Amino acid sequence: MAIELDPETKKQLAASLKRYFAEALDLDIGDLKASLLLQFILKEIGPSIYNRAIADAQSCMQDMVSEIDGTCYEAEYGYWKHTHDAGSGGRP
Repeated sequence: MAIELDPETKKQLAASLKRYFAEALDLDIGDLKASLLLQFILKEIGPSIYNRAIADAQSCMQDMVSEIDGTCYEAEYGYWKHTHDAGSGGRP
């Protein structure tokens, strides 16, 4: 599954790469170089980050599902136990 970004996000990321190169590496790169670097990052590095994020989300969801019995449990047949036992001598 290819990682696709909307044009505005690509534009902002390319601008961020240009700024990083200018400030951290004292190199000025143009729009084309920033776009090519972004494309490389998305194809080469992006999938590793994406896959890790999916694995983390899946693990989190599995933890939530495994706890659903305790979180979303309601005792059955509780009407007579809690509402009327005191006055009825325990009779339903």
